[in-house]
Amino acid sequence: MWRMIWPLLLIIISNVFYNICTKSIPQDSDSFGTLIITYIAGGVIAYVLFCVHSGSINPFSSFNMPSLVLGLAIVGLEAGYVYLYRAGWKVSMGSLTANICLAVVLLFVGGMVYRENISLRQIIGAVVCMIGLYLMA
Repeated sequence: MWRMIWPLLLIIISNVFYNICTKSIPQDSDSFGTLIITYIAGGVIAYVLFCVHSGSINPFSSFNMPSLVLGLAIVGLEAGYVYLYRAGWKVSMGSLTANICLAVVLLFVGGMVYRENISLRQIIGAVVCMIGLYLMA
């Protein structure tokens, strides 16, 4: 059970700090300069964890194309959140709106690309989430 729960807790705790930190970036700082500092810090932390976890010092043995595309996606994600908050979104609504929209899109991606079964209950849940967004706005 813990094997299923700890990654979810890590995501939730990290996302709380992520959104607080992203919302706290000063308006006058360069968005991409901030991201460079963020990625240097993240890269150093990831490298140390890689060395401890794998016992190797060569992370390039894990090179693959999805890693490069993931890097592009992460830059888009990070920049999107910086600009979302700079546009005036509240921390309580910006992430919630983005994540609900993401969940609805991924529901269909899961069904169409990965052939996952989509139940009527899931579709109703997505509709209820979208109605909730409308009511909160």
